[in-house]
Amino acid sequence: MPNRRKHLSIVVLACLAILFTIALVVYPEQGMDAAIAGLKVFWDVVFPSLLPFFILSELLLGLGIVNAFGVILEPLMRPLFSVPGVGAFALSMGLAAGYPMDAVITAKFRQGGLCTRIEGERLLAFTNTADPLFMFGAVAVGMFKSPQLGILLAIAHYISSLIVGVTFKLYGRKEERFIKPMRSQAHQGKLFLRAYRAMIQAHIEDARPFGKLLGDAVNDSIRTLLMIGGFIIFFSVFLRVLTQVGVVALVAIPLTFLFEALHMSIHLVPPFIAGLLEIDIGSAATAAANAPLIEKVSIASAIIAWSGLSVHAQVASVLTNTDIRMRPYFIARIYHALLAGSMTYILFRFGIGTKAVTYIPKVVTTIAPSTSFDLSHWFLSISEVGAWVALLLGCMLLSLAIYIVMRLKITAWYSKTT
Repeated sequence: MPNRRKHLSIVVLACLAILFTIALVVYPEQGMDAAIAGLKVFWDVVFPSLLPFFILSELLLGLGIVNAFGVILEPLMRPLFSVPGVGAFALSMGLAAGYPMDAVITAKFRQGGLCTRIEGERLLAFTNTADPLFMFGAVAVGMFKSPQLGILLAIAHYISSLIVGVTFKLYGRKEERFIKPMRSQAHQGKLFLRAYRAMIQAHIEDARPFGKLLGDAVNDSIRTLLMIGGFIIFFSVFLRVLTQVGVVALVAIPLTFLFEALHMSIHLVPPFIAGLLEIDIGSAATAAANAPLIEKVSIASAIIAWSGLSVHAQVASVLTNTDIRMRPYFIARIYHALLAGSMTYILFRFGIGTKAVTYIPKVVTTIAPSTSFDLSHWFLSISEVGAWVALLLGCMLLSLAIYIVMRLKITAWYSKTT
């Protein structure tokens, strides 16, 4: 049965590749324009913004500084997220550089034995975040023409990410009991002394002089970034071809009913589909759509949390040489998108980050929060936001249910083995 499924998947992928090639031959001009647009995004934005962080992360790993921070932050990261202290480095670099910096660092941790497979999957679930520069600069200012919306997007994005991390705390506990835990030095003697020794030991084990380390960091970073650029260009062309052949319009049919059920503008369906594939294209299309601002910002927030199949493919490529699985990452992205989109909608209704919005199209003037003191704006309309509140509460209840079920399973398994 597994071999039959594998053979079927190969046949399906082969057919899709042939169809895509034929479509690209039929629409060469559109494919070229899309490729140029994707290349421009990569060369003007992605490459110069990520290259310094990639090089610095390689240097910090080679010099052992990450190991030292791991020992210091172990007492914080382990109780909160059930990941080693070095996870704080992946989280911080993900916050600073954005996608897919966290995946690159997590893969390095796994290859270097700094985390188990389960810990790597937990870490990847909640450290996959957008950087503030993208949300404040590209999305809020560049696309929505309102810097204040960056505050709203950042609050919803990072809080929902931490909720995902806490939820995934108990992920894989049963499987983890059969895995030998990683060596921890956080509670062996004086903390900072152990951190210093861990840094020296890691640098000695690396054994590369600084010149060699710097050269390897530059080479590895450029190679990884070229791979990322290839994915951005490919998915840009892929989306354009799907639009030309009518696949996007076909997929939009069921999504239209979903958006109507959520009392949202159907003009956001095509940008949402674009965001499922590529985050930059989807966010820009969402900002330009003819829809209420509150709905556009919510969809953009969900797209940013989802990050797009382009980023997913980049993460999968980075994780190729590790045993970290993609399924937990994929589930976490759906969960994060639901949380971020719902939280953004509700926070917008309460005026968080929107008190001084400078750009509001005419179509949304009737729903923009009033700056005057009016208690009526604090009572949410059920017809407008009832579905979104129910969605957010459902996500919270799902988190609680997952926690309780996993806790009960762990307790039951432990009682059987003792």
